[in-house]
Amino acid sequence: MRLFLSTFVNKVDKKGRVSVPATFRASLADQPFTGIVAYRSFTGACIEGCGMDFMQRLSESAQHFDAYSAEQEDLTALIFADARQLAWDPEGRILLPEDLMAHAGIADAAAFVGKGQTFQIWEPQAYRAIESDIRARALKARPTLPLKPRPPAGEAQ
Repeated sequence: MRLFLSTFVNKVDKKGRVSVPATFRASLADQPFTGIVAYRSFTGACIEGCGMDFMQRLSESAQHFDAYSAEQEDLTALIFADARQLAWDPEGRILLPEDLMAHAGIADAAAFVGKGQTFQIWEPQAYRAIESDIRARALKARPTLPLKPRPPAGEAQ
């Protein structure tokens, strides 16, 4: 299972190119598409990022809604209609589309924020503010996370 960990802040050049963190590129190395999939987040002022395998999982999950229901129509439009395949160049950079940059308020730098199986791309100052809010909520609410049991030795996960 691929994981996106840590937070990296990289410079965005005047053309909108930004280097994808090496560890993120390594996590996506076995994908048939050499790049990332990105779309405007509908939960925050950031860009959602993942590999094609995660997009496939989202597509399969969307089929659990009734066909042509409002929920399915909304989610598929928000995710798949907005998603872009952003290939990286030989230096490991992607070109961020202007509308994605505008949605996230990204200009000179981008923060790649690992979220486990996915990641987000934020304007660095905006992420620092959100991170501060997240930590304050966590200190107050003390959330817990149940761990999935490990399969017995020799069984596939």
